[in-house]
Amino acid sequence: MNAGSVTGKTFVFIRTFNAPRETVWDAWADIGKRSQWWKPMGTPITVKAYDLKPGGVMHYGMDTPNGDKWWGLFAYREVEVPSRVVYVNSFSDEEGNIVRASMHPHWPLEILTTFTFAEDGDKTKVKLEGVPLNPTKEERAIFEERIEQMQQAFAGTFGQLETYLAEHGR
Repeated sequence: MNAGSVTGKTFVFIRTFNAPRETVWDAWADIGKRSQWWKPMGTPITVKAYDLKPGGVMHYGMDTPNGDKWWGLFAYREVEVPSRVVYVNSFSDEEGNIVRASMHPHWPLEILTTFTFAEDGDKTKVKLEGVPLNPTKEERAIFEERIEQMQQAFAGTFGQLETYLAEHGR
């Protein structure tokens, strides 16, 4: 996979958690912990592969409320424990092949995603940034049109992380 070009608006989501960086990192990096909160509320998740290192992948599936299964693939490019992860995020099939998203025929095939975990006193500020790789004009437009929906979705997901951290201590 080449580096690709990124253009257009970047999706940015920031949330501060009342927990030390190592605790937040562990809840994100440990797949057993992450699978408890990294999903829409009440949606089972299946992890087929997980190797958090440059060149590694996370291949997972989620059961949707209407009975469909959505598959996703994270192809890790950079991992700096406990401060930064860069990966390419795509929809996939069950075998891990990149496919078009069923939600929209012009959703970008690949999103370059960067997570940073920054210490903020005894709290942790997590910043998520995403931008399409090599998008067509249509793909870039639909991505930018859906930024508000992505904000809402990640507010829910990170709300679940906040609950997980509160329940599982510092």
